[in-house]
Parts: sequence; structure tokens; C-alpha cells
Amino acid sequence: MRELGKVDAALLPIGGTFTMDIEEAVEAAIAIQPRVVIPMHRSKADPQDYMKKLEAISNIKVAPLQIGEVYYLN
Repeated sequence: MRELGKVDAALLPIGGTFTMDIEEAVEAAIAIQPRVVIPMHRSKADPQDYMKKLEAISNIKVAPLQIGEVYYLN
């Protein structure tokens, strides 16, 4: 993943059943180094918990969206 180059946004699953869990998604975000992470597939995980863990160890912004909410990259 480090070979991707500059990544503006990463949509990372955090649910953990058939996808990455919160800890794995934190590791993925650290490897990718996007400007912003939008957590997805999160019915069994708290996006606020993910945000706290990632922002505690990096400068990567986390944007947990609600259904129908839009995020604009600047």
C-alpha cells in the first residue's frame, strides 16, 4: 500500500467481520497516509473509537459520515 503514492481519501472498512477491524484499519491508514479517512462497513464498530485511535497517533483526519452525508475534498 505504501507504493500507492499520494492518496487524498481512503474509504476503509472498520467492521471486522468480513473486513478489517479498527486496529487493522488504523494500520492501513498509517501505511497509506491519506489526507482523510472515511470509515465504512461499520455496523459493528464505533467510528468515533476509530477516529480517536487514529488521530492519537497520526495527523490523518477522520471523517465519519452519516448515511446520505457528503464530504468534499478541498
